[in-house]
Amino acid sequence: MRRSAVLFTGGKDSCLALHLALQKGYDVKYLLSVISKNFDSFMFHKPYLNLLEKQAEILGIKLIIQKTKGEKERELVDLGLLIKKIKDEIDIVVVGGIASSYQGKRIKKICSGFGLKFHAPLWDYSPEQIWNDLFKEKFKVVLTKISCEGIPKEFLGKVIDMKMFKELKKKAEKYKFRIDFEGGEAETAVLKMPEFKKDICIKYNIKSEGRYRCWLSDLEIK
Repeated sequence: MRRSAVLFTGGKDSCLALHLALQKGYDVKYLLSVISKNFDSFMFHKPYLNLLEKQAEILGIKLIIQKTKGEKERELVDLGLLIKKIKDEIDIVVVGGIASSYQGKRIKKICSGFGLKFHAPLWDYSPEQIWNDLFKEKFKVVLTKISCEGIPKEFLGKVIDMKMFKELKKKAEKYKFRIDFEGGEAETAVLKMPEFKKDICIKYNIKSEGRYRCWLSDLEIK
């Protein structure tokens, strides 16, 4: 059976994992999101709720949300509560993790506790492979948050095209950050993917907290 739920943030990794699962014939019944009150969650990319809801609406897949205070380890309890809600309706939990064993082992343990399979289609992808797939499938990805030296604030909210990616790659080599942002250097959102019935357009402001920490604020769907 391939009845599935996808842990979904609306970022590039979870959207690509969703896309690959659908291509393989998985029956994706739910998108599962943990919304943390802590802007710097230990486990989860914190999405913009209005954008997340719009993505789910355009995909035509039911979104289920679990709130968490964002406290270390307690987040895992809250994730378990979320999965428990639909455990009898699915067989597989799909995640967009690439290389974080901290995340992967913990989520897999929760899934096993409910008798569910754990599927991470991007696991061990190289940073370049992630972006190659995104460009190949014509995803539109924007940066929503930066948390490291080397990524210009001006890149926030802009669709990452091949030209910008080459610039990011040069900066990654210079400043030693991962170009897939797996280390938390930045966060992303997807405004277009093959399964979207239409593109998403956004309006936003930019807030900064120090030189290397900036994010989109007051985000609106146009």
